[in-house]
Amino acid sequence: MKSDYLKFWRVIRFFVHAKYGLNQQDLDMLLFLYSEMYFSKKDFAEFDSLLSWDKNRFERLRHDGWIENFRVKLNTRRAIYRLSIKATRMIKSIYNKLEGQEIPMAPQNNPMYKRNVGYSDKVYRNMITKMNKAIRDHKLNNNNDISFLDD
Repeated sequence: MKSDYLKFWRVIRFFVHAKYGLNQQDLDMLLFLYSEMYFSKKDFAEFDSLLSWDKNRFERLRHDGWIENFRVKLNTRRAIYRLSIKATRMIKSIYNKLEGQEIPMAPQNNPMYKRNVGYSDKVYRNMITKMNKAIRDHKLNNNNDISFLDD
């Protein structure tokens, strides 16, 4: 079986943006921090230097509940942070979808399926429908080649 994890990455990334409101840089940061059990602001800043400049990224991610304080700053001891349960669940969900879990198509679980959405949401909805069908067909046929564009 060939490794084809990223085939649907763009669709999954758009879903993450629609559901959680994360832009690409914030998602990249959270994906980087996911493997770090604990981190300091210095660790955060080191990877943040690779992303587009946003001086408020750390505080925004903390305020929005993606990052939480693990150990508070005390005298000379620096503060230590970790990803919140909300962040780890979201990232696990991304990995599950990359490994073949379907993207939800109900409006209560996926804002792209709500009534009054824009054109891009509708285009991605169509792709999600095809992607989910390909995943179901793959599971039924146990076929190694997920090909949904050959209609």
